[in-house]
Amino acid sequence: MSCASCVGRVEKAILGVPGVDGVSVNLATQRAQVTFATDEADIAGVVQAVATAGYPAITDTLELSVKGMSCASCVGRVERKLAGVPGVLDANVNLATSTATVHVVADTVTADALIKAIEKAGFDAEAVGDTQDRSDREREARDQEIGELKRAVTVAAVFTLPIFVLDMGSHFIPMMHHWLDMTVGQQNLFYLFFVLASIVQFGPGLRFYKKGWPALMRGGPDMNSLVMLGTSAAWGYSVVATFLPQVLPAGTVNVYFEASAVIVTLILVGRYFEAIAKGRTSEAIKALMKLQAKTARVVRDGQEMEIGIDEVLQGDMVLVRPGEKIPVDGQVTDGSSFVDESMVTGEPVPVRKEAGAEVVGGTINKVGSFTFRATNVGADTLLAQIVRMVEQAQGSKLPIQALVDKVTNYFVPAVIAAALATIAVWLIFGPAPALTFALVNGVAVLIIACPCAMGLATPTSIMVGTGKAAKMGVLFRKGEALQSLRDATVIALDKTGTLTKGRPELTDLVVAGDFTEAEVLQLVASVERQSEHPIAEAIVNATKARGMEPDTVQHFEADPGYGVAALVNDRRVEVGADRYMRKLGLDVEVFAKAAHRLADEGKSPLYAAIDGRLAAIIAVADPIKESTPAAIRALHAEGLQVAMITGDNRRTAEAIARRLGIDKVVAEVLPDGKVDAVKRLQAEGGVVAFVGDGINDAPALAQADVGIAIGTGTDIAMESAEVVLMSGDLRNVPNAIALSRATIRNIKQNLFWAFAYNTLLIPVAAGVLFPAFGILLSPVFAAVAMAASSICVLTNALRLKGFRPPIVIEAEEATAP
Repeated sequence: MSCASCVGRVEKAILGVPGVDGVSVNLATQRAQVTFATDEADIAGVVQAVATAGYPAITDTLELSVKGMSCASCVGRVERKLAGVPGVLDANVNLATSTATVHVVADTVTADALIKAIEKAGFDAEAVGDTQDRSDREREARDQEIGELKRAVTVAAVFTLPIFVLDMGSHFIPMMHHWLDMTVGQQNLFYLFFVLASIVQFGPGLRFYKKGWPALMRGGPDMNSLVMLGTSAAWGYSVVATFLPQVLPAGTVNVYFEASAVIVTLILVGRYFEAIAKGRTSEAIKALMKLQAKTARVVRDGQEMEIGIDEVLQGDMVLVRPGEKIPVDGQVTDGSSFVDESMVTGEPVPVRKEAGAEVVGGTINKVGSFTFRATNVGADTLLAQIVRMVEQAQGSKLPIQALVDKVTNYFVPAVIAAALATIAVWLIFGPAPALTFALVNGVAVLIIACPCAMGLATPTSIMVGTGKAAKMGVLFRKGEALQSLRDATVIALDKTGTLTKGRPELTDLVVAGDFTEAEVLQLVASVERQSEHPIAEAIVNATKARGMEPDTVQHFEADPGYGVAALVNDRRVEVGADRYMRKLGLDVEVFAKAAHRLADEGKSPLYAAIDGRLAAIIAVADPIKESTPAAIRALHAEGLQVAMITGDNRRTAEAIARRLGIDKVVAEVLPDGKVDAVKRLQAEGGVVAFVGDGINDAPALAQADVGIAIGTGTDIAMESAEVVLMSGDLRNVPNAIALSRATIRNIKQNLFWAFAYNTLLIPVAAGVLFPAFGILLSPVFAAVAMAASSICVLTNALRLKGFRPPIVIEAEEATAP
């Protein structure tokens, strides 16, 4: 806000929100105080209203680590509690990472308030600190969880195994049944089973009561509630059958201690393997954190010292020796070397670094030593930003998750209702002993329907997919781009710096008569050195690359729109367009064939005259990147249309398009016209992904359905994009699209099996096959199937680690020494 009229517009916008009773906006403090007529404060509505009015509210993002969640209904419960905290705009809870990302109106909500809300939902939480500290704590917490589960599984298995062997053995081996009956006695076996099963039920199984009972009492039952109800029913019925058999109808005195103990053991085994697999899904973050050096060698007050990475200050002079990791971002001031940047950019070839070059923390120095000035330290380093991007993408929800959230909100209560209906139907219509059948099938329904697989289906695939992308040098800044990029039909490419190298180079030099290339180039470069034009710079650079230095010139003169002229060692040199040569009375027809070829290649020719004679035709162009043709072919192979947006004249643009096989050309676009170009492509019915690298690309990146920024470009471009290619290699565009499609395909597979599993097996567990086939699903097998479904989803998500991109970017034959 900048004036009183701004205040008036903001107040009017806020007063238009239903439920707002009054508002006071302060221009000096840039704050609005809002009074609501009811207890239900629609803060999100207020934020939306002021944003629509053109004055977006300042928001913060708080991250919390949530402990104890086990299924999709846990996620829903935590999200609902967080959303109910005044000041919270939205909350996104990720089961796979056990984190909650909460967007709040700035300075209105504290982490403590959010933690208390989560505790009311029945879970423990803590605020997330810095990345390194959090990584260590999360690893410790995960290791602790795995250790506790391992101990619980061991105890449960030790006490369950005797029940299982004795009970199942007596069922399937008549001689064993007879021997046990004669020596131990059936009632004594029941007492033994009671003791062993009770240790399992209230020892390792106590965790289900601690979480499940409070959730049930709050009216939000979760997976723990289902396991608690199912195993308690089996154990409780067995206790009655053991100690009060007279209260049960004749023929129903059976014990199911083995079912309750085996179910607890199997579900704990499933959780143990889930914990291990979930740890593997976050390996991308751990791998990125390992890239960071632990110490740095700096020079302060003339003294060389080794300090911790967190003690490096901006402006410090840092020394790097061969084989060492570069600790922070900086600019080389002295020395030179080759640096392996593959872990950040995905480029396999080491890059030469010398004075003035930028270096990135986490990359590896190969052969030489150099000194650099630290420019970005701590959370500002590129590596820290990459870690944040990957974490944000991994913690995000895709649109496809909305359906899952809706289903899981009602799923567990529906399962409990289905179990009660199953018991009622078997009691009324079931054969004798009806009570036994009702109990067994009701327990089976409760156990088999735990929605763990539903909750894990999407986030685990996102975690593995975005982690794999990071290793390829592709960063999804927003997780939603994983889904939207898959739907892209048109890839619009900015030309300069994206398709091309972004810097003009001398590409052609054809001499006439008895002139030599070296002679012409030396003279022309001497004249062009006086010009600031990029074409002149390219010619001078080409001369230096060949070991020649331009000479001193005299009487330099420029003829705007035509060319330049000067004396070089008493020789008259004139360089310019064809119209300049004609103005000088020179016929350029001798180069007609070369000029036609250059035009077809999208190059604009220049001519050089020496001592009044036509000497050469020269072409300077922004050369196509070596990786561009392969990238275009790969995009076509993915079934995509490729469009080029450029400010070049149409003839030049179409010549480049023909060479590369580009489908659509939008030429002669002014820098501020790229947004309209993207809109036109969208109006033609395409889902447009725009790829660019410059500051003037930022609006087009934002306008496109998916913005893809070349990581070697500007920060502004990268901030406007949903996807960032850390290297300038265009081949990672088809790789990113292919990975997007593979990830969404993986998510759909997970969701299919999660939903199909429940849809098919709940009726089976209820006994729908019994009337026709006499088939019932034992609660023990229901527990096996439930645990297996979650492990299958996790295993399927981990398959993305083996994703092979369409173009594998290997090291070139010419590598650094």
